[in-house]
Order: sequence, then C-alpha cells, then structure tokens
Amino acid sequence: MDDKSAFLNGFIEEEVYVRQPPRFESARFPDRVYKLRKALYGLKQAPRAWYARLKSFLLKSGFVMGSVDKTLFLLSRGGDTLIVQIYVDDIIFSGSSHALVSSFAEQMSREFEISLMGELQFFLGLQIKQGLEGTFVHQAKYTRDILKKFNMGDSKPMTTPMSTNTALDADEDGEAVDQKEFRGMIGSLLYLTATSPDIQFAVCLCARYQASPRTSHLQAVKRIFRYLKFTPELGLWYSSGSSLSLRGFSDADNASCRIDCKSTSGTCQLLGTSLVSWSSRKQSSVALSTTEAEYVVAASCCSQLLWMKATLRDFSLRFGRIPLLVDSTSAISIAKNPVLHSRTKHIDVRFHFLRDHYEKEDIELIHVVSANQLADIFTKPLEFDAFTRLRGELGVLQAEGIDNALIKGEIESQWTGLIALLV
Repeated sequence: MDDKSAFLNGFIEEEVYVRQPPRFESARFPDRVYKLRKALYGLKQAPRAWYARLKSFLLKSGFVMGSVDKTLFLLSRGGDTLIVQIYVDDIIFSGSSHALVSSFAEQMSREFEISLMGELQFFLGLQIKQGLEGTFVHQAKYTRDILKKFNMGDSKPMTTPMSTNTALDADEDGEAVDQKEFRGMIGSLLYLTATSPDIQFAVCLCARYQASPRTSHLQAVKRIFRYLKFTPELGLWYSSGSSLSLRGFSDADNASCRIDCKSTSGTCQLLGTSLVSWSSRKQSSVALSTTEAEYVVAASCCSQLLWMKATLRDFSLRFGRIPLLVDSTSAISIAKNPVLHSRTKHIDVRFHFLRDHYEKEDIELIHVVSANQLADIFTKPLEFDAFTRLRGELGVLQAEGIDNALIKGEIESQWTGLIALLV
C-alpha cells in the first residue's frame, strides 16, 4: 500500500514557522507568519514526524516493533501472524490469514489516505514474481534502461563482468575521462547489485577510481555493461521449500590492490539456499599474511551473521551455532586457539571478537575447500566455468521463462554437496 499524503499526517514537536502563502496573505495581519501543527512536504522534519505518527498507530493497534529493524512491525493474533515493513510512505505487508490482512488494510484506510496496490510486483525498481514454489526478484527493466541511457544497448555481449587478466590501478599516465559520466555509470551499477551479486566485485573495484577515472577504468565499466547485455534477465531466486538454516561464507584475496596492497574481502550469508546478504570491499588495513586477511574477513562475516541472527529472532526463528565456512585452516586455528603468539600479536584487537563468539558457541567455524567457497565470486575475477557455477549456486538465475518446479530442483541439486558438508 501507498500513503498518498504521508508527509501531511505527521505532528511535529518542534516550533516551526512559515511565511504566508502567496495570494493567501491575511489582510489584517500581513506581517505575521503561520505556526505549523502538522508537517508539510519539503520540511526536513516531515519523514520523522510521519514515522512517529505511523509507529504510534501501529503500536496502539497491537503490533510489536522489531528489536533490530525499527521499521518492522509484527502482529500475532491467535495462530496467525501479520508482518508490516515500512519504507517512507510505502508499506509492504503480508500475513498468514486473509482475514487478518483485510482487517489491517481496512484499519489503515480509516486512519490514513491509503492506496492499495495489490500483490507486490514492483517496488523501487525491483520486479517481483511470486509463485507457489518461491519468489523471484530481478531488475530486468532497470537493466535495459541503463543500457539505453549509456548507449550500450548495441554493444557486443560478454560472458563475464571482468576479465581474469584485468588489473586496475590509478593509471596516472592514462587519458582522463568525463568524471560525471563515469560516476553516473558506477551509481547505476551499484543500485543494480541489489539483485545482481554476480557483478558486485567488478562494480566495487571500478568504484574505487571515481575521483580520477581514466580510459582503462571506463573500459572496465563498459565490460560490465556488456555482460549485462548478455544477461539482462538475471535475478535472485528464493525458494519457499528451502530449509531455514543460517550459514555464512567468507573469503579474501590477499594484497590484491595494486595501489596500497590491501586485501579484498568477500562475504555472503544464506538462509537455507537463499542468498540474503553479501559484500565485496577492500580491507581497511594491510594484512601481513594470507592468514590474517582470511581472519579479518571471517570476523566481518561473523558480525553480519550475528546481526541476522538477532533480526530473525523477531520472526520466532532461533539458531544455535551458525556455520561459518572458511577455506583457510590457519585462520580457523587462530580463532580456536586463544593464545597470543607471533602470528597474532599484530592483529587489531577488534577482529578478535571472532574468537570470542566462537568460544560463546554463537558460530561454528568449518573448513571448506576453495572450489566450494561461494564467497570467491566476491573477491576476484573468475573464469567463465567457475563464475557461472558459483553464480548458480548463489541462486542467481534467469527471469525469462521461469519454471518454478524446475528451478527448485536445479537449486537443490547444486546445493547437495555443500549441505552434505554441513551435516
């Protein structure tokens, strides 16, 4: 649902005054101003006032606010549950009972000027296809729009977003390109990574050179667009039959940055077979060894898993020791061995909370062979075969001509080996 006048419904607590609108001036008091009781569009307090008003209404209606996500509200009535997620003036809601959903829609319509949009199919540029076997989220229309916007619609398709021979650096002797256009391309691609984790590494690597882009950087970005030309229909598949088991993968490419020799961290977190969170970023400090680089990224993945664990608790999902799969036995040994020695004395103290949570039995560190390390796709450019295999195992599939039952079988077969490792 959408609130047509969200920013006009909030009561403001501060004293705010506005001048009299043109052609509506008071003849008796032409020099006076108006004191606002409710918010107006354009007022910086308006979003906060709207959220406070909506939160107050939902809490009075029996909802419980999420302990981690303050825009999440849940209502339990009998054996049924209603979930409400707020994004400014857009509200996504779903429930286990049709009567409960209808009652909520009627309540909101009486209190606010609401427009019911029906089943969720399009949201903030995301296209959603829902079926009995699961949900598919993609940005095919947005992909075609940015290809057309940057005149890449007729470009030659490429099978991977970045060549394995690509090694970007500052390239100070290279020819400078239009910074505004380059930043526009990077910004458009960054939004696309919301449903395309397969381009996450390539986009983040190119984004490091926005301050002074060169021809070599622009060519790398255009390579990503040519890959999108090859795969405009890719998106994320969330199977309804997937088990609700939380796990994480972490990997690092040691000293991969050619400028400052910092490592690249890659992490991904999955709920069952569904990818729900991922990242690719350069580490903040220089690692003295591959072991240290792997240890640092495992700590980052651990913090994300703990946040997800706390968030899922609002949905009455409880997890014990969460598997964290790392392909470095040395990093696992450091986390399991709380002894200070020459290999760990220089590691920043903040990263040792990985060891702390291992001892608290919040996570379980498991070694995984590099071939089955899903986070590898977020740390370096890969050959076509390895790239497409990892992409499929992450649940990144084609949108056009989806057969839900076939896709479900494909995903489960791809995960058979990895699930066997965890059992």
